[in-house]
Amino acid sequence: MKGEGKRSKARCLAYVAAFVVFQTAIILIFALTVMRFRSPKFRFGAVTVENFSTGNGTSPFFDMKLMAQVTVKNTNFGHFKYENSTIIISYAGMPVGEAAVVKGRVRARQTKKFNVTVDISSRKLSSNSNLGNDIASGVLSLSSQAKLSGKVHLMKVLKKKKSSEMSCTMGINLGTRAVQDLECK
Repeated sequence: MKGEGKRSKARCLAYVAAFVVFQTAIILIFALTVMRFRSPKFRFGAVTVENFSTGNGTSPFFDMKLMAQVTVKNTNFGHFKYENSTIIISYAGMPVGEAAVVKGRVRARQTKKFNVTVDISSRKLSSNSNLGNDIASGVLSLSSQAKLSGKVHLMKVLKKKKSSEMSCTMGINLGTRAVQDLECK
């Protein structure tokens, strides 16, 4: 009978140890997947050109309005609240237009899409000797830069600051007035 009691205690200790190992594994998996904070993805989805005009005389210029769909993809298990931001469109490294991004919120594991309008004018540039050549070639190369900063909120208890940067390049085909080769990093 004494041997049976020792076996029962050993079995009970084995069950407790197995339970502790199992719970530790579950907590570790939960901490590595759900509790991990990731930076959201901030990109242009689609861009269209409206009200386009160019001039290629002694002082070349271009004016246009871009209608852009912006996406903010939140891969976290908590929502992401971001602050106001500005998207800057540049030609040859010089700013030619900007658009405001109004503060908002993206739900957990969702993608928020919204539209922005950017008025672009090369008349803001002091001078650019390549502008006439680019207009004559039929393709204008533009780039965009923006930074979206905010906080990821997990379970209404944990908060962590995260930010995402958008860097896109695109070509505006002057013949078709369409955006080509849109690439975001």
